[in-house]
Amino acid sequence: MKMPTKSTLPKGAILGNNAPKDAPKIEFPCANYPIKVVGNCIAGYDAIIIEVLRRYDAKLDVSKVHAKDSAKGTFRSITLYITATGKDQLEKLHAELMSLDCVKMVM
Repeated sequence: MKMPTKSTLPKGAILGNNAPKDAPKIEFPCANYPIKVVGNCIAGYDAIIIEVLRRYDAKLDVSKVHAKDSAKGTFRSITLYITATGKDQLEKLHAELMSLDCVKMVM
């Protein structure tokens, strides 16, 4: 099969990290800010993640937590919603979650 030599993206489409300078910014505080954490499916995974998130948002509503195992049961994703208070909070939260052995990705 012959690959196209011209881009099939719409004219003006943005590739990679070349986001426009006027991209919308997050306004803080930001309620219901989603955090998705993917990691190894181990016993107590949800509790570990929730414990970390509670250090950054004491009012974390666990009734909004959504968790799902991968098809083979190797990985587990958990989505939680926090009140983001600033960029510093989000950076520290990301670093702490990524420092856990059971966590593979934070979005």
